[in-house]
Amino acid sequence: MSLRLLIALAILFLIDLYVFQGVKVLIQERALSTQRTIGVIYWSFAALCLSIILLGGILDFHTWPKTIRTYSFALVVIHYFSKIFVVVFLLLDDVLRLFRWIYEYIQQHFFSSAGKAPTESIHVSRLKFISQLGFAIGAIPFLSLIYGMIGSAFDFRIRKTTLRFPNLPSAFDGLKIVQVSDIHSGSYIGTNHLQKAVDLIMAEKADLILFTGDLVNDIATEAEEFADEFRQIKAPLGVYSILGNHDYGDYYGRWKSPEEKQANLERLKSFQKNVGWNLLLNEHTYIKKEDEEIALIGIEYLSGNHRFSHQAYGNMQKATDGLKDVPFKLLLSHDPSHWNAEVTNKYKDIDLTLAGHTHGAQFGIEIPGLRWSPSQYFYKQWAGLYSEGNQHIYVNRGLGFIGYPGRVGILPEITVIELKKA
Repeated sequence: MSLRLLIALAILFLIDLYVFQGVKVLIQERALSTQRTIGVIYWSFAALCLSIILLGGILDFHTWPKTIRTYSFALVVIHYFSKIFVVVFLLLDDVLRLFRWIYEYIQQHFFSSAGKAPTESIHVSRLKFISQLGFAIGAIPFLSLIYGMIGSAFDFRIRKTTLRFPNLPSAFDGLKIVQVSDIHSGSYIGTNHLQKAVDLIMAEKADLILFTGDLVNDIATEAEEFADEFRQIKAPLGVYSILGNHDYGDYYGRWKSPEEKQANLERLKSFQKNVGWNLLLNEHTYIKKEDEEIALIGIEYLSGNHRFSHQAYGNMQKATDGLKDVPFKLLLSHDPSHWNAEVTNKYKDIDLTLAGHTHGAQFGIEIPGLRWSPSQYFYKQWAGLYSEGNQHIYVNRGLGFIGYPGRVGILPEITVIELKKA
């Protein structure tokens, strides 16, 4: 058992203990038997979550039945994420208690009757209404996350956009592209939901289908059970793909050797070829239509976000080496932070970049006049279309999920892009 795991468990236990102080305030006027029952329920639930984390750190959770693995992790996420909001209000209450204690101390020691020594210790109780408010606010993400699993995880949305380029060859005027990203097939239980997504993709009758990485969570076998579904994804001008950060197996801590990890990657590459996808590995190709062509560039995973220490695999110089001077260039790059880090300042002839990776954090608000997600604090381009000068990037919100098996506000996406000649 690692020291890091022990520290994490200790911190989470302290959160449970701290929140329980607020629970005690809310139930202090109830019958003693009721208080005991609520206490047993509270600590049983906390013990279950801590046990899941402990077992996940000791055992290989990839060997757990997928349903148990997925929803036990969801239980932990919902449990502690909701408690964060309660903790904020309890901390506020403690700050107020401190100031109230200081006030009472001053009153007792400096403003009491002359010559009269303080006779009582100072006790400042919690404010019940702040604890009530904290639990009420904490219930909002708790219920939202529950609904996000039940009602939104597979609420696939077709998002359509039209982009105009003066340099687009006439033969490609009206080209219809479907972009899919971040399938994370290891998170799917059964084939029904993925088949629904495939049906929606194929119903668009796209000329070209592009996948921008993260086919799996960790290992190639996660995708192999859905081979029949992936083989159905076809387009007249082809299906092209790249690798995302999860596809390399970097987050799987059970590799017995570097050779085993590399074999897994080669297995995933072969899988994509077997289902009819053209995997671009720091290389480019040309999409031809009539007598004209455009360039399609695909790089391996490369991030411009220095807050994260993902290993870099992408190489733009290698991917563009020998690239012909075609009038229109389209880049597939999994991480959108790569766009500003390299594309917009070194490769100004790339007209359109397609990315994914962020998932929009699977949590946020997207309503007319308001777009917010925790992703925006880590990624300048986190969902949808962005432009700088004549260059554009579209960031797909992801088809699947990882970690928390749901979506709150940021729904799974299939992107339909129509290219028009300006």
